Amino acid sequence: MPQKRRYTNRRPVRRRSSKKNNTTFILLAIVAVFVISFFGYRRYVQYRSETQVEMVQQERNQFVKKIAPYAVELGKEYGVLPSITIAQAILESDWGTSSLASQYNNYFGIKGDDPSNTKVLQTKEYTNGQWITINGRFRVYSDFRESMKDHTKLLVNGTTWNPQQYKQVLQSKDYIEAAVALQSDGYATDPGYTTKIIRIIQKYNLKKYDQGIK
Repeated sequence: MPQKRRYTNRRPVRRRSSKKNNTTFILLAIVAVFVISFFGYRRYVQYRSETQVEMVQQERNQFVKKIAPYAVELGKEYGVLPSITIAQAILESDWGTSSLASQYNNYFGIKGDDPSNTKVLQTKEYTNGQWITINGRFRVYSDFRESMKDHTKLLVNGTTWNPQQYKQVLQSKDYIEAAVALQSDGYATDPGYTTKIIRIIQKYNLKKYDQGIK
């Protein structure tokens, strides 16, 4: 007797679209690339910043090493604290990078009158409670040591109108007292000059060069 065919009520199996899977994979890949790139870029920026800071620090250390020995030599001969000389050179010349320092070896903004050994440049001075830009005639030196010695002699011999002008600076027993004396004796017009000098000396440990001077 012939058998009846059995029919099942099975539904056909639907296959998942591979297109959706590919889209998800691509999105995940894009996100991964973005994350890696973002953190890689941040690391690169950080590395570059750290490298620049290190380079600046090395240049500043080299500047101090360049002028410190002669500052000590002048200190022993004339009694001016080397830390004061070095700090003033740093502040006045912007670590030897100013035009006056890099082109004319004038590390202290020393002015002159003789056109044969001076150069007219713009400078800022603090007058009547505000900073103004003026033209000044500044000394030109063949070597930075000439500038340092001229600066030391200025403190020792004073000005043409007052030979004792920087007497308190010379009599100071430490860099703090000397920095205060520079301001009170009228060396600079900047009202924050004393604070800046003290901060530079402390930050770069310039006090160590004063040993045996006083």
